[in-house]
Amino acid sequence: MKKNASFIMMDSGLAKSLYAALKALHLESEYSDELLQGLKDLMEGEVATLMLGLDGQSEHLVNMADDGIYAGALEIYPRNRKVLHNGTEVSLTPKEFDILYFLGKNKGEVFTKEQIYQAVWAEDYLMADSNIMAFIRKLRKKIEPNPDAPEYILTIWGIGYKFTDQI
Repeated sequence: MKKNASFIMMDSGLAKSLYAALKALHLESEYSDELLQGLKDLMEGEVATLMLGLDGQSEHLVNMADDGIYAGALEIYPRNRKVLHNGTEVSLTPKEFDILYFLGKNKGEVFTKEQIYQAVWAEDYLMADSNIMAFIRKLRKKIEPNPDAPEYILTIWGIGYKFTDQI
């Protein structure tokens, strides 16, 4: 059952930290100035309570897993095994998703083909470099704006692959 409201206490240190962090982000939301002003009013004692809510257009966020992985226009949601690119769902096979999720949750870490294989395949499967390479190639065609110049899944020559930590 969905709660109508949730009241969360906040001390002055948390309010100040939240205000500073939001101000530093330079958010491009029509509501960001209102949120900053509300936090400022709260810290200055102008108001005793600050209430937040989602606009009607943001209702779908309630259903999205909050443990998503975000890199530029790419969003990976492990709980419902959903991948979005520029807000459009990308259809992946189960193994493609597993590879993408494994690399994405370990952003910046380089893995050999063998390590990727061991992390993704639980059962016995013919381990060959070409198998992992084929999956990576198919993944890139589905998620990369330009598969020949990948932004997300990068090749580290002589070692293997990594998910970018630069986006």
